[in-house]
Amino acid sequence: MRLGDLVQSAGLADSALLLGLAGDDTVDVSSVVIDSRRLGEGSMFACVPGNLVDGHSYAAEAVAGGAVAILSERRLDIDVPQVIVRSVRRTLGPLSDVLWGHPSSRLTIAGVTGTNGKTTTCAMLKEIFDANGWPATAVGTLSQARTTPEAPELQALLAEWVRSGGRAVAMEVSSHALEQHRCDSIRFAAGVFLNLTPEHLDYHGDMSSYFNAKARLFETDRLGVSVVNGDDVWGRRLSESLRERGSHVVTFSVDDAAEIDFTPTGSNFVWEGQHISIALGGRFNVMNALAAATCARSLGIGAEAIVEGLSALRKVPGRFELVDAGQPFTVIVDYAHTPDGLTSVLTAARQICDGRLIVAFGAGGDRDRTKRPLMGFAASQLADLLIVTSDNPRSEDPESIVSDVLAGVSDAGGSALSQVDRAEAIATALATAQAGDVVVIAGKGHEKYQEVAGRFAAFDDVTVAHEALNRILTARQGQP
Repeated sequence: MRLGDLVQSAGLADSALLLGLAGDDTVDVSSVVIDSRRLGEGSMFACVPGNLVDGHSYAAEAVAGGAVAILSERRLDIDVPQVIVRSVRRTLGPLSDVLWGHPSSRLTIAGVTGTNGKTTTCAMLKEIFDANGWPATAVGTLSQARTTPEAPELQALLAEWVRSGGRAVAMEVSSHALEQHRCDSIRFAAGVFLNLTPEHLDYHGDMSSYFNAKARLFETDRLGVSVVNGDDVWGRRLSESLRERGSHVVTFSVDDAAEIDFTPTGSNFVWEGQHISIALGGRFNVMNALAAATCARSLGIGAEAIVEGLSALRKVPGRFELVDAGQPFTVIVDYAHTPDGLTSVLTAARQICDGRLIVAFGAGGDRDRTKRPLMGFAASQLADLLIVTSDNPRSEDPESIVSDVLAGVSDAGGSALSQVDRAEAIATALATAQAGDVVVIAGKGHEKYQEVAGRFAAFDDVTVAHEALNRILTARQGQP
């Protein structure tokens, strides 16, 4: 598409975002890229300013690599056509949407946001969509490097799904993505708000700013129905605000489920007269199922497909995932890495625990430090034995992170073992367990790596737990 036509079609020509258009506006543009190493024929390079790296610094390199135009926030001394805008991020969505043929307009997309539960709820929605005869995919933590991809990549993914015959998408929408306009121009049939608890405050600053970022999903004319957790204080605030604006809002609550029963292998409950079984334990997963069911019903999907879809989901990697090597105790791997997430998982584990509740967990480096002692406090309140270890230390000293967590344990009047080596910590937790106990390995969930001092080493909690269990069971069988 010609550059001038692209700017016009994206709605920028008469927008306050456009500061100027320099050079030949008849050059053909086929894509917008933000990584100068991923240029293709007809690529326009977008100079995205960041906290650590400014894309404007790579503009010359991009032109040398074949970029036919530049999208920037200031005029650059480069001899190629340039589109100068007030915000590169705010223009990436509209431009990419046009270049990929408005793919979201041909899909039924449910956007799911919240601090905890996005991945599981999207997995549930995907199964429901499939059961309803809508070929579906999930976009999020399990399928992408980022929870929500950058706008050009996201639009390309949607376009490819349309091309392959897809009908529906369940999409995790992070607060970072909303703040950075990655979802601008996406048309959502439904938006789901799950919950809001302290997380990413190193980025957002405070809870109000964090909430305002999440609320952006619902404050657009590109959204159909808003599905909101009525049990969450921030959810109630959101639904009240949306109703005042005349938005279509549907709420869900744990009270929507009757006869709730938890087992070591899942949960059972009744919803709108329908008996539903899910292969995930815990009240929080019942809430995730209610969110998915309510969203699906709001999109016109019948009860039969909802029940079938929820029952079809056998597991979500790293989300209350059972590890079974034949041991006489229960082992659960979960991604819980916030105080609220850890509280929910340990509370769920306690409901199926006949003996002691043992937890091995840590906290990530280079992230919100304020949550570390809160996680230690929460674990101390709920578990019988705590082993504090590394998560992804990144550039921080692992011992320092462990000390921050232990401070919260001390505040709760509890005690804990500390073992920085995560594999050793997991092995210790499992070796300590006896029949009837439940061991929770929290923090990394589905991740297949551990990041330490800028290096990524292969590490999978499920695999490490299996290997440790096999050693333990073999040793116990050899005992007289």
